[in-house]
Amino acid sequence: MNRPVALLLGDGSRLHLQHGPIDLIIGADPGGQNARQRAFQAAAERFDTILEELVSELPLLRGAVTKTSEKPLGRVARRMDRAVRPHSSAGFVTHMAAVAGAVADEVLAVMVATGPLARAYVNNGGDIALHLEPGRSFRTAMAGLDGADLGLIDIGHDTGIRGIATSGQGGRSLSFGIADSVTVLGKDAATADVAATLIANAVDLPDHASIRRTPAHEVQPDSDLGSGKVVTHIGPLSIGDIATALEAGRKVATQMLQDGLINAASLGLRGEQVLVGPANSLFPMQSTKVEHVQADRSQDLDRGRGYLSRRRPGGECSPAPGGGDCRGKEPVRRAL
Repeated sequence: MNRPVALLLGDGSRLHLQHGPIDLIIGADPGGQNARQRAFQAAAERFDTILEELVSELPLLRGAVTKTSEKPLGRVARRMDRAVRPHSSAGFVTHMAAVAGAVADEVLAVMVATGPLARAYVNNGGDIALHLEPGRSFRTAMAGLDGADLGLIDIGHDTGIRGIATSGQGGRSLSFGIADSVTVLGKDAATADVAATLIANAVDLPDHASIRRTPAHEVQPDSDLGSGKVVTHIGPLSIGDIATALEAGRKVATQMLQDGLINAASLGLRGEQVLVGPANSLFPMQSTKVEHVQADRSQDLDRGRGYLSRRRPGGECSPAPGGGDCRGKEPVRRAL
């Protein structure tokens, strides 16, 4: 197994960590002298063993979670378990539904423990863990599969939201549903991650003639979804079809909101969007400062690499904290 890579980006205000499939972009606004340097060092040290820890429990983590199923032992795996287990009675789910968010939460936790940080984030392929001190906020843009602007997310300290995650057909994972994207805001990234996965699965039209499904293990032999049939093609859909599918997802998201499992959600399909939760305050349609772009994980966007999940080492570029455009720019990288 290749060793983890740690590189500072640009002026040193961001850190890139990569190991196998895990690819993180980390930022921190220091609250004291050398606070960012200490936080980045702690992040890199913790990151060194995360993949090996997850691999050591992979058979358990890929299995279906039930109320009585065995609990994993690793720190990241336990975060996954805490996020996933509340959903286990609602249908099939594995710990892997929360893996990206749980990794982001774990790395952020060790950063915050090093000393004062006014604001920090860990972006794991678009699943983002946040730390916000009073008076601080985080803004991120949402974009569709075609790059269309779907609005902004504006998170302040007082919202209690510390995690953002997106799932759907634009993602790097397989899906049982047809949503272009579902973005969820939650108390942490792992909680938002599993919720986004399940809501995206629920945006669906079972037995629709225009939707092609294939057993997951035929698409990805090592998929935790096994023989479950995932969506591999979506043909023409009527306006009524789109409304029906989004309504199915909205019902699941609304129940999660009522159960206190999420703070808000945005569901998108074929240019149509449904918001669940306090949409006016958390999903403003216009803003002047954007830190990140949430979009299709498989394509590059003019405003930066959408979703930051299929980055090629040495080729990622995303807007710096406080906004800006990285179009046509290559990041400056140097060893941590």
